[in-house]
Amino acid sequence: MTTVLKISSLAIVAYLITGCSTDKQFRAQLEKTLAENPEIVFKTIQNNPAKFMSTLELAARSAKEDMAKQAKVRQEKQLEDSFSNPLIPEISSRDVIKGPKDAPITIVEYSDFECPFCARGFTTVTDIMNKYPGKVRFIYKHLPLSFHPSAMLSAQYYEAIALQSPRKAMKFHDMIFAQQAKLKMGEAFLTKLAKELKVDLMKLKKDINSDQVASKIEADISEAKKFGMSGTPGFIINGIPVKGAYPAEYFDEIISKLKSKGKLVL
Repeated sequence: MTTVLKISSLAIVAYLITGCSTDKQFRAQLEKTLAENPEIVFKTIQNNPAKFMSTLELAARSAKEDMAKQAKVRQEKQLEDSFSNPLIPEISSRDVIKGPKDAPITIVEYSDFECPFCARGFTTVTDIMNKYPGKVRFIYKHLPLSFHPSAMLSAQYYEAIALQSPRKAMKFHDMIFAQQAKLKMGEAFLTKLAKELKVDLMKLKKDINSDQVASKIEADISEAKKFGMSGTPGFIINGIPVKGAYPAEYFDEIISKLKSKGKLVL
């Protein structure tokens, strides 16, 4: 062991004098030494536990900060690219629209009724619609996640209610997010909301499992995947994608950039 450790001082001196080539040799020798004698590392940690933990925490924090910076740079680049190549979601007669149909701002959301982050998204959209009254049209699309037991059924109820009344379907949407915790009650809660909305329950129960409802939800899921929306919530604001539960301020920044680039007139 003593012989092995004696290499360190000579290797370090050689490294300082001769530079890169010796650095490779030093690294190779050091890796070989530690691989053959891992107890060196263990003993060093045992002798300096506080310093080791402090160094580890510092390294982890530094790595996290670097990753966050890199993610921000990527996000900003993707945002700029999207102004030149906006996404174009399909908006058909089957989509429920909240707000004026000819509003200059269009927000399409891909969401899961049971996702807590989507409840934040509901608050964000509400804030934006209140800030720009009469200037926003909102379209709710489905991306129910498999690990949320009531998500798909809630989507089916929404679309089945929309076949009777788009206005009541959007009211159903608002009621769920206002009482999201009650989704743990399952279909009993959804039926209760439907009764409060005074929809035709017999027709509703029939339409829930209809091909018309199933195809609408499948089309929403397919479109979300096409646009790279793998989690919820995901949004498209006049062609600009937003992946995640960002606050209203972030949406407002995008709206301001659209205006400054001449892509939106309010």
